[in-house]
Amino acid sequence: MLNKQQETEINQIFHVCQDVYNYALRERKDWCVSRKSPINSCSIIFEYIIYADAAYPNYNHQAKKLIIAKNTNPRLKSVNAQVLQQTLKTLDKAFSEMKSLGKGFPRFKKKGYKTTPRTPNQVIIKGKKIPKNNKRFL
Repeated sequence: MLNKQQETEINQIFHVCQDVYNYALRERKDWCVSRKSPINSCSIIFEYIIYADAAYPNYNHQAKKLIIAKNTNPRLKSVNAQVLQQTLKTLDKAFSEMKSLGKGFPRFKKKGYKTTPRTPNQVIIKGKKIPKNNKRFL
């Protein structure tokens, strides 16, 4: 059984993963929206304009930016890098399904939405190892 401190730390991991997912999704949606309007008729008021030579923010691009952000943001430092990378991979999979299966844009994760983040083999919370297959963990 987990104590209160461990539950708080796990909830922190959920929130950070949710923020990373939503930020990366917003970046991709903004890039797509900025490309769909003709240059001679776009509205500066309603549309977010990104430079024409800006690269598409795919998994590799966003993972590089995540490394830089992790060095400067203490909230991101508190979560294992592999967990955050798996969050980006989940978003990348949702975008590839959107394109191949004709689904709509992936949705933002609302506050209070808790999904099980993918983790490496073990999670270590304050010196205690919790195996990945522990059903009570998540």
